Amino acid sequence: MLQSALMKQTLRHDQLSCRLLVEGVPDVSAGQAPDSVGIITGWRLQWVGRPELEGEREHLLALMDVVLPYARHLISGVGRRFGTERQPVQIEPGAAGGHRLELRSRQAGNPSLVVDLDDAELADLVRVLDGLRLDPRLQLQLALPLPLPLRQRELAERLPLQRRLAAPVAGLTALAAAAVLALVIPPPPVPAPSPGTPATAGRP
Repeated sequence: MLQSALMKQTLRHDQLSCRLLVEGVPDVSAGQAPDSVGIITGWRLQWVGRPELEGEREHLLALMDVVLPYARHLISGVGRRFGTERQPVQIEPGAAGGHRLELRSRQAGNPSLVVDLDDAELADLVRVLDGLRLDPRLQLQLALPLPLPLRQRELAERLPLQRRLAAPVAGLTALAAAAVLALVIPPPPVPAPSPGTPATAGRP
């Protein structure tokens, strides 16, 4: 028991509006250093003026799995929901602005916890999660999505529908106008041959 207490480590990452504390122990079987965390036993996310969030390893990894790509899409101008109703964490743009973060409990009967974040709070959350991800003391394989470039469809969808349709509609309008003008304007008359010009048609 004493040995386990001495081996317990706490990884701390601070920002202005939040603090992330991750507790765990090194994985001795993998030969990890005494000051590392290879097995997460718990975590807490402390907000200024908000209730403290805490959960198991699953929720922390799910939080990183949806918040980091969500923020990357926002930077590219593509705001969309990350996470599904079956996942423990979901984040999406708020109906009245900001960002809606929802954490679901695995225990039946426990209601979901919904946190509305502004841009500054989301930025601080991204920084503490990114700091944890890059912390060399965290000796844990994180199955996070690779930061791949956005697909062409995602980049196109960030433009309003009116702007996306403006170019093809303008092209079709110009083509239709040209076709109407071609039908309305008569072709130029063919000049008649002059009287002194001999007809040569049909002669050898």
